[in-house]
Amino acid sequence: MIEIKKWYYRKIADETVKNLGKNGFTAKYFDSRNEALAYIEEIIDKFSSIGFGGSMTVLEELKLQEIALKKNKEILNHNSPELSLQEKNEIRRKQQTCDLFITSTNALTRDGKLINIDGVGNRVSAMIFGPKKVLIVAGINKITKDIHDGIKRVREISAPMNAKRLNKKTPCVETGKCVDCNSPERICRVLTILEKKPALTDIEIIIIGENLGF
Repeated sequence: MIEIKKWYYRKIADETVKNLGKNGFTAKYFDSRNEALAYIEEIIDKFSSIGFGGSMTVLEELKLQEIALKKNKEILNHNSPELSLQEKNEIRRKQQTCDLFITSTNALTRDGKLINIDGVGNRVSAMIFGPKKVLIVAGINKITKDIHDGIKRVREISAPMNAKRLNKKTPCVETGKCVDCNSPERICRVLTILEKKPALTDIEIIIIGENLGF
């Protein structure tokens, strides 16, 4: 059963990696997080300042900030709870010009497109232009059939779970899916679809054959 699942994951991932390549992205697939982490560490070694977008995959499950800290890298993470709003915004601006920006994506389509929804927009803007290199790490669970299913995934899975994680007072925390609310605490404010690699940005996408983040 495990081997069948691994074969199925690889089949989906191979198709996605191939189409990401057609769309100008660099993309790689790893069966496990340990294999991926060894490769990601090599990338981290090459850069001095590392920015992190809000991501359960990157920060909580793969612990990439801890890896970067052990390598004495400059860390730009606006999510630390002790920071004031002014300090958070200063870090958000620095993330736009860091050496390496690491984040995840809300959805990744099998035809090679990336879909994301942000509240502030700093994460998606850094993905599009600014850092010397952008590394996007995603579990196999983020892959969807197409843009329609990707947006549906974001609105019915990613956004409600992120709103709940952030203790937001929004209807989706209660209903479990987006109702297109007007709440002041709404986190769905910026929708981006990367159909092709932005012309001046070095983006590499790592897909891992495990369920990571949401």
